[in-house]
This record gives sequence, C-alpha cells and structure tokens, in this order.
Amino acid sequence: MAQSSNLNLNSDTIAAISTSYGASGIAIIRMSGSQSLNIAQKILNRIDHENPGKLILTSLHDENKNILDKVLTVYFASPKSYTGEDMIEIHTHGGILIARICLELLIKFGARIAEPGEFTKRAFLNGHIDLSQAEGVLGIIQSKSIEAVKASARNLTGELTREINNIHEEILNLQGNIELELDFPEGEKLNFNLGAGLENIKSKLQNIYNRCSAGNLLNSGVKIVIAGKPNAGKSSLMNALLNKKRAIVTDIPGTTRDLIEENFNLNGIPVNLIDTAGIRESNNIIENAGIELAHEALRNCDLCLWVIDSTQDFKQDEINLIENISSDLKIIFVLNKSDLKRDANININININLNMHKKISVSAMTGDGINDLKNLMSEIITGSAVLNSGLNASELQILKIKSCLNLILQAEDAFKSEIGFDVIAGLLNSVRNNLLEILGIERDDELLNSIFSRFCVGK
Repeated sequence: MAQSSNLNLNSDTIAAISTSYGASGIAIIRMSGSQSLNIAQKILNRIDHENPGKLILTSLHDENKNILDKVLTVYFASPKSYTGEDMIEIHTHGGILIARICLELLIKFGARIAEPGEFTKRAFLNGHIDLSQAEGVLGIIQSKSIEAVKASARNLTGELTREINNIHEEILNLQGNIELELDFPEGEKLNFNLGAGLENIKSKLQNIYNRCSAGNLLNSGVKIVIAGKPNAGKSSLMNALLNKKRAIVTDIPGTTRDLIEENFNLNGIPVNLIDTAGIRESNNIIENAGIELAHEALRNCDLCLWVIDSTQDFKQDEINLIENISSDLKIIFVLNKSDLKRDANININININLNMHKKISVSAMTGDGINDLKNLMSEIITGSAVLNSGLNASELQILKIKSCLNLILQAEDAFKSEIGFDVIAGLLNSVRNNLLEILGIERDDELLNSIFSRFCVGK
C-alpha cells in the first residue's frame, strides 16, 4: 500500500533558517521549490548543479555583488531531495545577522518564508514520506530522552507503516472472503474462519495502540503532583526524587506557598514534578491562595503522590481531604518518615472511589524506599505500555487507532449475533479508511494540520 507520488500542489519556492537562532558554528538556510537554483545563483558565486549532493565552498554576496560571507552550499535535484523538489542549502558562519541577511536576499529574489513544517509537508505531499514517518521526524526533534528518540526512529524507518500495511492487507483478504461467501449459492459455504480473522486483527490493533500510547508518553511526558497536609515531608520528598535540594525544607507548617516545579526523567519518561502547599483549613489569605493552587494542580495532573506523616495518626480530616480529590485521579499514598519511631495508626484502606490505591513507605531524609517509589510511579504511569517498543504518533492518530479497535469490536459482536456478513464488511471498510488516514493516503486535513503545525519553521 504505497503512498501516491507527484502530489506537489506548491509551485512557489520557500525558504527558512533551519538552525536555532543565536551564536553557533554554522547556520543553515534552506530553500525548496522549482526556482531554488535560479534564486540561489543570484546571491552565490557558484553552485555545482551538475553534481547534486556535493558540498562546495563559495561566496555569498548581496545584490550589489558585495561579498558578505564565505559559505558552503549544496544543491539537491528533484526528485532526489528531502522534499522531492529542487533544494538548496546554504551554510553560513553562525550568528543570526548573517543568516537573516541571507534569508532576506532569497526572499527578495523570489522565495517566500516557509510555514512551520512546510518542508516536511512537501515531502509528504510528494510521496517521499507518509504521516507516520512525518511524526517520526517531529518526534526526534522534540525528544527529551534516548527512549523517545528510539521510538521516533522506529516511525522514521517505517515500522508503524509496515504494521498498518500488514493489518490493511489482512482486512482486504477478510473482506474478499466475505464477498465470496455472500456470492456463493445458498447451502454452499467457504472454509474460512471469520471469528479468528477478526480476533487476529483486533490483537494487532491493540498491540499498535499500546505501542503508540507508549511513544506518546515518552514524548509528551506526565505531570505528577506532590500533595498532602502541612509538614508531611512533601518538599523533602521532592528533593529526594530529584536527588537535589530544589524545595525549602523546614519544621514550620505552611512553608511552601507557591507551586514549585521541576522536570526530571523517570525511566525514560519526561516528568513535570510539582510540589504544592500543604492542604488544610487556614485563615491565612496567602496560604489559602497556595492551597487553591494545589487543588488546581491536582485537577490537572496525571498522578498524585499524597504524602502522609507516618509518625502521626491518620485522622478523619485527612480522609475528608482525600475524598474531595477527583475520583479519576491515580494516587500513591507515600508513608513518609519511615526512619522515625512509628506509634501511629496508618490504616488507609479507606473506602474511596479511586482508580489507583497504592501505598509505600519511604524516608525522604535517608532515601530509603525512594527507588521503590520511582518504580511504582513508573508502573502506574505506563500501565500496559511497553516503553522499549514505543512508536511515535499524534493524539489524533492514536484516536483513529482506538476507533479502529472499537469498529473491530462491533464487527465481533455482529459476528457473534449473526447479524450478517454485509454489516461486518461495512465495519471493516471503515477500519481500512481509518488506517489509510493514519498514513495520510486518504486526506484528512484535520490530521495533517495537527501534525505539521507542531513543526518549527525550517523543518
């Protein structure tokens, strides 16, 4: 199932600075389109257009032939370029001024500023990559860990494409058998197992969904909030998880008034860790403002570490605070201060409607139990996702895979209810259309925009 080629709808030539703004060794200005060679020849002393792909040393000059810089330039001839069009790259010395001057000259002689992701979008429109590979490009750019890089590289090398193509072929074969079954004379049946075929497709879709969810997790990360009553050791726990002193620790209740945020890597998962003000009833206006920020953070997080002082009795007022948290929130009860003498009643098997109800003893001061807590956090966050086989996909692509799963479940129900092969064939056709949209073979403008709008200018 190949992406159709020669879909270039762009006749204009685009240009952009492809490297980060600021002082650096080099800056790269990129241009793509049918007029690339003609425009570049107006500002460069020479271009080796007879040897595409060869990097040469030349001079950049302005419209009055004043030399501005010694540069390296390379010409890529259509269709053997990243975009599938004629392309030029100009490597100036680093520094934003000379790069801007070069770009302005290209614009002056006929190019226009590229939109975010437009180079990669043209590569897609010209059949050089599909949408899953475009996601791989974006994922590598945005990766925050080596695991995220590997997940994106799997897309870039076509692993997700191959998986989806395989499922697409299986559905085509299944639909072909269904059509034959419908066309056969009454009383004569083909020897094929529709139920087993649907189950196999469902299993493969579920595997892709889990892998894409893992890849999305590796790139987007999670928000984890540390909450609890004052003086439970929340700030000490944050410092222990980060392995550095980030939050102020004192014996005075209510020390933390504002949200304290820090990013760290949890087994390859980017985490935004947030320490909050101790939650309690207070008459202090400033402290109450901090408590409200804590509640807001809890409403918008993926996981809560509710810290409990294990040297104190677990009282009804704390139970009331926990029961006011959203029932959709996953919580780990962290029984802190395990290094101190414990005479308290820490029975927290309370009857609250929570998706997760885990507890673990730690000492934020000595570090005892912190690694076990990290492993528990990782286990709850990842769920069924296998991080070392993740695939990079956008939220919309993941939703479409989920939609395919739901359609297959409906097809299984129809098969078990003996509703009719024609209904199942229609559901399978909808699955195929979704798969084609994931790869961009069937145009879905919302999906295209969601992917390419997240690219930087110059890519």
